[in-house]
Amino acid sequence: MVKNFFKSESAVGIVMIFSAALALIIANSPASVDYFSFLQTKLKLPFLSISVQHFVQDVMMVAFFFLIGLELKREMFEGFLTDRKQIMLPLVAAIGGMVVPAAIYLGINNSNNEAFNGWAIPSATDIAFAVCILGLVAKKISPAAKILLLAIAIFDDLGAIIIIALFYSKQLNLELLLVCGLIIGIMFLLNKYNFNKVIIYILLGLVLVALFYMAGIHTTVAGVITAFMIPKYKDSSKKVSLIKNLEKKIHYPVNFAVLPLFAFVSSGIDLRNLTNEMLFSGITMGVCLGLFLGKQLGIFGFTYAMVKFKFATKPSGVNWLDIYGVSILAGIGFTMSLFINALAFSDPVYLEEAKLGIILGSILSTILGAIVFKLGSSLKKA
Repeated sequence: MVKNFFKSESAVGIVMIFSAALALIIANSPASVDYFSFLQTKLKLPFLSISVQHFVQDVMMVAFFFLIGLELKREMFEGFLTDRKQIMLPLVAAIGGMVVPAAIYLGINNSNNEAFNGWAIPSATDIAFAVCILGLVAKKISPAAKILLLAIAIFDDLGAIIIIALFYSKQLNLELLLVCGLIIGIMFLLNKYNFNKVIIYILLGLVLVALFYMAGIHTTVAGVITAFMIPKYKDSSKKVSLIKNLEKKIHYPVNFAVLPLFAFVSSGIDLRNLTNEMLFSGITMGVCLGLFLGKQLGIFGFTYAMVKFKFATKPSGVNWLDIYGVSILAGIGFTMSLFINALAFSDPVYLEEAKLGIILGSILSTILGAIVFKLGSSLKKA
C-alpha cells in the first residue's frame, strides 16, 4: 500500500501540501519563535555561510531544477519541444505570464510610488507547487499539458532570474561571473565531445551552484544549465539514454525529500498580526490579482494569439481547457515570489502585505485550477 502511494502521481502533491500546512500551523503557534529561529540558523559550508532556509531554497532545490532540466531536454529530443514553433509557444506564454501580472500590480498601485518596487512579485510561477498541484488535481491529464506547464514555468523562472539580475541584484560579482562562464564552457566542451562521466558534470554543477550563490545569481539556474550540458546518450549507438537513467535515479529523492523540505521552510508565514487594512491594501490586492488574474490572462491570451495567428501550434492531445487550466495553476507563486518580495521591500508592513497577496493568489489559483481540470475530466467522460 505504501509502495503504491509513492508511485501515484498525486503523492508528491499530497506530501507537499502536508508539509506546507504543517509549516503554517507551526508558524502561527507558540512554537513559531523556534521555527523561525531554526530557519535562520547558519550552516558553515566550504566557501560559504548560509541559513537553513536559504540552503534548502537555494541549494537543495537545485536538484529539482536539475530534474526539470533533464525532462525538458528529453522533450527537446523526443517530444513536442522538437518543433521550434512548440518551443516558441511556452516562451511567449511565459512572457505574457510575466507582463500582464506586472501591469495589473502597477495599475492597482499607480498612486503609491513606494509600492512600485514590488511589480515583479506576481510575475513568478512556483514550479514545484504548480507541478505537484497539477499531478494532484489532474491525474489523467495529457503528458503534453504537463510538459507545457513545465516549459512555461522554466521560462517564467528564468525570466524572473533575469529580472532579479537587472532590477534587484545590487552586488553582482563580475569576477565570479567570469569563472562561472569558464565552468559552463568546460561543460559545453565535454558535452560536445560526448564525455559520458555524469559524476564530472554533477561536480562541476555543484561548483557552479556555489559560484552563482556568491556571485549574486539565483542558484537554481545552475541546475538547469548542468542538466542541459549532460549528453543525451551514453555512446554513439544511442541505445542507453543518460537522461532517462538520471531521471529515474533522482526522481524519488527529489520528490519525496527535497520538495517536502522546500515546502516546509517556504510556507511558514505568521498570519496572526494581519489586519483588514492589510488584507485590502494595494500591495496585497496587486500581488493577489496579479497572480490569480494576471497569470491566466497573460498565459492563455498570449498562447491563444500565437496559435490563432499561426506563429505556433497547439501541442497534440492538449485542448484549450487544458491550456486554460495550466495558465491558472501558473498563478501559484510561493518561492520565487517570496524571494523577490524580500528584495523589493524593506518595510515590514509591505513585506507582510505582499506575503498575504502571494498566499491568497496561490490559493485562489489552486482552487480554480482544480475546478477547471475537474470539469475537463467530466467532459472527457461524457
